[in-house]
Amino acid sequence: MTAAELKPRSRLPEWLRITLPTSDSFARMRSLLDELKLHTVCESAKCPNHWECWEKGTATFMIAGDRCTRACGFCAVSTAKPLPLEADEPRRVAEATRRMKLKHIVITAVARDDLADGGAEHFRKTVEAVRELNPGIVIEVLVPDFNDRDAAIESVLAANPHIFNHNLETVRRLTPSVRHRATYDRSLSVLQKVKAKRGDTIYTKSGLMLGLGEAEDEVMVALEDLRGAGCDILTLGQYLQPTLKHLPVVEFVSPAKFEEYGRRAGELGFVHVASGPMVRSSYHADEFNLPSMQRQG
Repeated sequence: MTAAELKPRSRLPEWLRITLPTSDSFARMRSLLDELKLHTVCESAKCPNHWECWEKGTATFMIAGDRCTRACGFCAVSTAKPLPLEADEPRRVAEATRRMKLKHIVITAVARDDLADGGAEHFRKTVEAVRELNPGIVIEVLVPDFNDRDAAIESVLAANPHIFNHNLETVRRLTPSVRHRATYDRSLSVLQKVKAKRGDTIYTKSGLMLGLGEAEDEVMVALEDLRGAGCDILTLGQYLQPTLKHLPVVEFVSPAKFEEYGRRAGELGFVHVASGPMVRSSYHADEFNLPSMQRQG
């Protein structure tokens, strides 16, 4: 990529423009979240899809507060001293899930480096509360790296989520500038440990943002590294700058290029790939259908 091509881009191409919903589903979702005092990554991370997802009655619940202990260059979640964990938050997430009649839930969290376990036990309690009130639901967790602590990973796995998601986010070269206090190899290690501990009884998932200045060969190396770590499910989406304080967009990757990456990822052996400009970690997550045997519990 030339120096000219590496200049930040600002104007959105046509394929990234969205149409806002017109029904009252969005308002009902906002009211429910306010009533139960819950956070969603949809709002906190300024996800461009949250209008569409809320219109459909879906959301990714963000537990352990809305203040992160890290300051990644791509993420709009606030960086500040976190507040204490709320003991009844797992129950509230479970209740929201019941009212929304979800069949597939995604639970994520801010990085909580202030806690000895990184918030892993809170994840476990939330998963268990959701399952108790919503039997048969597919549960996906999107976790921070927990500093690669085995005990923290084991704590989340003890709740038996169906899908364990941890995002690699970007290619190796760009990781130091994109992901504050995270490392490329640590993320691969987390995914590899989950597979080593649970094998075929759990699906592992990860994703990358494109458009930060990565080269095509770097993307393919990252995908090969993920497969080497046993990653089953892949998401590839366009990075969009949430505020002027965050990393600029270097390139708007075309839908055709995303389609090509998706095809090549399938050839590497991922069991499910979502690749497109508007794809995010939990966007249309319920489109991946678990085998019936995996829905038990």
